[in-house]
Amino acid sequence: MKLFGKTMLSAVAVSAVIATAQANEFEPALRELAEQRIMQVANDPAIVAAIQARNTETQGMPEDQIIALDKKWRAEVGSGDTPTITPVLEGPVADMLRAVRDESEGLFTEIFVMDMVGLNVAASDTTSDFWQGDEAKWQQTYGVGAGAVHISEVELDESTQSYQSQISVVVSDPSSGSPIGAATFGVNVEFLE
Repeated sequence: MKLFGKTMLSAVAVSAVIATAQANEFEPALRELAEQRIMQVANDPAIVAAIQARNTETQGMPEDQIIALDKKWRAEVGSGDTPTITPVLEGPVADMLRAVRDESEGLFTEIFVMDMVGLNVAASDTTSDFWQGDEAKWQQTYGVGAGAVHISEVELDESTQSYQSQISVVVSDPSSGSPIGAATFGVNVEFLE
């Protein structure tokens, strides 16, 4: 099966590579995917506008307030009452992220975008936490600057029983080139060459 010009590998082949890899053997293919597809999606005008709007709300937000919001989010995960999570999962940008995920036919497992302080702006799926600012996916992209890409190690996702990596990229203001946020794409490496 071909997806975005890639061939799906068997789970056995992926397991063998993962078991023997000292480093992320998939990094060249993941970096190519970041450059050829992910950066284009992440810098879509609708995503840029959503991040810019959120940045006006969160600019200068103290860390204790960010942590309190993150605790609220974590408490809502899996519950029926989700006033913190719902706005991130609803609306045109979240719908667009779900469409990109669904159109990838299994390549992308989740997609979410973050603002200038590392809080989720929109997401295809519920993340385990609201604040990504204390994690490499945000620190090594937004924290580094325009054009930065972070590729996580490949890990077994227990919920899907598939091997995944996360590709995170900077989202920049198209007029100034300055970073305004970041985006993370969960990638099922079984769909890479």
